[in-house]
Amino acid sequence: MTTNRELTYLDYNASAPLREESLLALQEAYKAAGNASSIHSSGRRARAIIEDARHKIADLVDGNPANIIFTSGASEANVTALSPTWLKNGEPYILTQVFVSAIEHPSVVAGGRFAAQNVQSIPVDEEGRVIVGELSNMLDALGENETVLISVMAANSETGVLQPLQEIGVLVEDKGHIFHVDAVQMAGKEPISMAMIGCNSMSISSHKIGGPQGVGALILGKGDFRPIPLLTGGGQESWRRAGTENTAGIAGFAVAAAQSTDPDEHARILRLRNHMEERVKQISPDAIIFGKDVARLGNTTCFAVEGISAETALINFDLFGVAVSSGSACSSGKVGASHVLLAMGVPESLARGAIRVSLGWATTEDDVERFLGAWTKIYKRMKPTQKG
Repeated sequence: MTTNRELTYLDYNASAPLREESLLALQEAYKAAGNASSIHSSGRRARAIIEDARHKIADLVDGNPANIIFTSGASEANVTALSPTWLKNGEPYILTQVFVSAIEHPSVVAGGRFAAQNVQSIPVDEEGRVIVGELSNMLDALGENETVLISVMAANSETGVLQPLQEIGVLVEDKGHIFHVDAVQMAGKEPISMAMIGCNSMSISSHKIGGPQGVGALILGKGDFRPIPLLTGGGQESWRRAGTENTAGIAGFAVAAAQSTDPDEHARILRLRNHMEERVKQISPDAIIFGKDVARLGNTTCFAVEGISAETALINFDLFGVAVSSGSACSSGKVGASHVLLAMGVPESLARGAIRVSLGWATTEDDVERFLGAWTKIYKRMKPTQKG
């Protein structure tokens, strides 16, 4: 056990440590007074910070800077997008239902602003990928004049599994519906292009890539479509989201966006992740790594061992000075069977033991070795005695 050494932090999918460069950008922006809606020099300086940030963040996802709506985070961005009423060329465009994949983030699974009876779940296969054929069948079953919103995440926060977004985008466009992508986990970890996906909107978050917490963005995509605002009142963000912009947070977000696209850094993290998984299997041959046979984020490992409780394992990891998780950090802090793994058909007894390890920009080889050392002790201590 440890009480003295620095914590080994391996929970980047929950929140990445703040990058030093983002902290400096925050501090500089906080020093300057000014509301970005004011016309005096201080206001214009704040406005310039925000407009420069739009370009950096648009570059992160191959989007249009003019289509970025800054929000308080990705949950707000998702709820904004999941609206029964969008505007098409300025006129109301009514959506009767929302289809969300079974492995979405809680802010999407809840259906946003749609009534509960108008939320349908899109099934996934045993690897956690949307079954596009099933989605097609759901769309074909709609009434002749019925238009819906489809929301599918780019990469799952628990398993790291990537979704067939381009295939879904073509299907949705062909059938004339609206497509939203929650790209919170993928942006800054893998290349992503709104243009290639062909989605109508995308949500991203600052604190997942080393920027400050409390700021995110909804980015509008193809066509003259946009959801009606969630927050109304002032004319900020071109009347698409009321409220004074978080200028300092946006400045830090932009710096993190610019720094998170380094392919060499992505490759380094992938090597660490692969080494870690190899050693996990050596230490615990009965460990199941979820999604290992399909495309995943290079920073994410989700595994379980039958008979080992995630709750007890996490307590032990914490005592060893290692921070990991059992899945999404947005589920009231409770350790239970992951809805993601259950949707994949994983038995509940195994799903309750899932441990997620997520690496990031400051992760070192020593961090991985400390995790492996802790897991070796935990596995030996907790693994039920084999019979035979």
